Amino acid sequence: MKTVKGPGIFLAQFMSDAAPFNTLESICTWAKSIGFSGVQIPTWDARCINLQLAAESKTYAEEIKGVVAAAGLSITELSTHLQGQLVAVHPVYNEMYDSFAPPELHGNPKARTSWAVQQLKYAAKASEHMGLTAHATFSGSLLWHTLYPWPQRPAGLVETGFTELANRWLPILNEFDECGIDLCYEIHPGEDLHDGTSYERFLEHVNHHARACILYDPSHFVLQCLDYLSFIDHFHDRIRMFHVKDAEFNPTGKQGVYGGYSNWTERAGRFRSPGDGQVDFKSIFSKLTAYGFDGWAVMEWECCLKHPEDGAREGAAFIRDQIIRVTEKAFDDFAGASGDDHYNRKLLGLI
Repeated sequence: MKTVKGPGIFLAQFMSDAAPFNTLESICTWAKSIGFSGVQIPTWDARCINLQLAAESKTYAEEIKGVVAAAGLSITELSTHLQGQLVAVHPVYNEMYDSFAPPELHGNPKARTSWAVQQLKYAAKASEHMGLTAHATFSGSLLWHTLYPWPQRPAGLVETGFTELANRWLPILNEFDECGIDLCYEIHPGEDLHDGTSYERFLEHVNHHARACILYDPSHFVLQCLDYLSFIDHFHDRIRMFHVKDAEFNPTGKQGVYGGYSNWTERAGRFRSPGDGQVDFKSIFSKLTAYGFDGWAVMEWECCLKHPEDGAREGAAFIRDQIIRVTEKAFDDFAGASGDDHYNRKLLGLI
């Protein structure tokens, strides 16, 4: 068993043009002041990092580490959620996802995909330069628009989609393998990897690649009515990252999983600040600890009700209270007796 590291905080939802959220140095100072010990860095935000430079210059990567360390924090992981989304985009989403790429690539899906693939490869090298072991991303999606099969999916459509998805990701996974980094897909609605079954299908298509791992976020499973505790039992050997994000699902006679196009406040399924929703984090931390999860508990704030600064302050304390410091002794050691093979055989009536 291992003690889960934390608390960490994902900076993506907190970065802004207002101090102290406008520079890596100032936001790290703020995060430390409210109780965090690690930060997960969004690599698409130039206020945090120049990803290409971190990949090409170990000196620059060390400088970024130094900025974080000067605030008394560690870098938990880097994230390419937005770039990963662009590795696989169905044309119906082209305009909506163009904003994830530089302006000069808008309207050019092929160039945008090439850029995204290179971004992921930069992230692998940057993570290596920073001495990290895991990286967060999205899988993107070619099939999401066919999730609810009406009209019915043509025979072979899913196979074709996952074959193409795997072909796009295998060179990236190989790059991460060369750099010694686990690539962790956040299992998330909107992605082709959105539950355990779709993740297993992807694994089959990438030949069970050792670096094709999981970012575990139970909030997305609550909204799917999926057993998020059993998920850990199935996939604990692939879980390398953990987002502490809460959620609640309260179906009504008018609305269920799909939400009726309602905004987040009015949906049956809503994300909440840690401790305000329905996720059983005590059981999650117990399972992850028992299975030897060797990573960080990172708060991702997404709440439709609470102010983010309040959510962050409360979230740091919440995570700290959930972390189980593993024991080095058994509780019944005091009653134990020393033994050897002769003694044990005697107890069994074999002597």
